[in-house]
Amino acid sequence: MKFRIEWTYGVPKGIDAVFSSEEMPAEAIIQIAEDLERTGRVKKIRFEDQYDSNWTLKEVKAYLKEIETEPHQVQIYFDGGYERSSGDAGLGCVIYYKQNGKSYRRRANAKLGELSSNNEAEYAALYFCLQELEYLEVRRQLVSFIGDSRIVINGMEGEWPIIEDKLGSWVQRIKDKLNELGIQDEYQLAPRKENAEADKLATQALKGISIAATSEILD
Repeated sequence: MKFRIEWTYGVPKGIDAVFSSEEMPAEAIIQIAEDLERTGRVKKIRFEDQYDSNWTLKEVKAYLKEIETEPHQVQIYFDGGYERSSGDAGLGCVIYYKQNGKSYRRRANAKLGELSSNNEAEYAALYFCLQELEYLEVRRQLVSFIGDSRIVINGMEGEWPIIEDKLGSWVQRIKDKLNELGIQDEYQLAPRKENAEADKLATQALKGISIAATSEILD
């Protein structure tokens, strides 16, 4: 979850000014708040999450402690491959996250039939990633979704209209699942070479190679 911070700053002559920040992860916002408090000139600090709810510094710290045992700082790479001759799609998903002070990577893929285009396969891959998040029991988290499909990224951000009915159906399924899991989604368009791992998983799925594995990332 991301927060904004608003603080009232006072100088010795009695002049006060109110400042606010952009949205930042909870860890960063706590560091800034504690540093501001050390100046001794901050009269009031207020935290606001992306849902416009107010928090105290104590509550933000408690939230971080609460999610420490849950998957958090989640980043997902997704990709979909499509075979026009068979109508089959390969779905690839790579999830990076932290839990209990350790870093993990989950790699998973799946094969899906009766699709009509590569664009539909890309949306199906995104939905598959949400199913993987559900498996990991990710709840109430900000999740970054990274892919190389401009249609999916811009479509989910609302920058491009969804004209095809089949794609619109996938968008609705994705939004419903996001709401069910309480996930705030953000999207990033990546060059294809940066999405190579998810692409490989999608290709393997089309070849009948099934993968579902979680491993710890060692420094």
